[in-house]
Amino acid sequence: MDPIYTAKLRKKEKIANDTIAFHWEKPNGFEFKAGHYCDMTLIDPEITDKEEKERAFSIASAPYEENVVTATRISDSAFKQVLKDYTAGTEVKFDEPRGEFTLHENEWTPAAFIIGGIGITPARSIIAQATDDGLPHKITLLYSNKTPKDAAFMDDLKSYAEKNPHFVFVPVMTDTEPNEWNGEVGLIDVDMLKRYVSNISVPIYYLCGPPGMVKDMRQMLVEAGADESNIRAEEFKGY
Repeated sequence: MDPIYTAKLRKKEKIANDTIAFHWEKPNGFEFKAGHYCDMTLIDPEITDKEEKERAFSIASAPYEENVVTATRISDSAFKQVLKDYTAGTEVKFDEPRGEFTLHENEWTPAAFIIGGIGITPARSIIAQATDDGLPHKITLLYSNKTPKDAAFMDDLKSYAEKNPHFVFVPVMTDTEPNEWNGEVGLIDVDMLKRYVSNISVPIYYLCGPPGMVKDMRQMLVEAGADESNIRAEEFKGY
C-alpha cells in the first residue's frame, strides 16, 4: 500500500483570475520529481458531490523548494468550494507522487512545452528545478491564456527566463488585442511554433491543458513533422 502523508496549509494566494495557489508544509518523507502529481484527499469536508473528496493535482513547486504547492482554477464543484475556503493550519492527505510527465534525461535534446491555462503547474515545477540545477537542456515554453490576468505564475516564469540562459518563455494571449499586449496573440499554430522552434522534428514536446487543446496541439505537431513518440501529454479536465 502506498504511503499516505498529512500536509498542513501554510498559506494560499490568488495567482490569476479564479485561480488560487495553496502552499502546504512538505510532509516528512514526501519525495517527488519535478512534473509529478499526487492525489489529494480532503479530511471530513462539510460537503461532497458525486466525485467524492479526492482529486489528482500536479505539484506546481519544484523538489528543491520548501513548500509543496498545488494550484487550481476555482469551480462550482463541492471539492473546489471546500478547498478555496481553507485557512492556514487546515490539513489534507497526499498519496505517493508519481507520473511520467518529467523532463527527459538527454540534455542535448531540446524540450518544447505547449501549455494551456492551469496546465502550467507541472511545467512550472520542471522549469524551476531545471533552472535551479543549472541544467543545459534548451527549454522553450509557449504558454496560452485568454488574457494576462488569466495566466498563473507569470512572475515566476519571467524570473526563470532571466536566470536561465537556456529557457525561452513565450506567453500567448488568445482574447487580447495586439495593441493591448506586447507579445504573441491568437491560437498557437505551426507558424508561431516555428518562430521559436527552428526544427520541429527535433524536440521532446510536453503538452498540458484542456483536453481539446491537447488533442489539437498533438495533431498539429504530427502534421508538422514531429515524431509522435516524442510527445508527452497530460489533460486537465477541471473539477
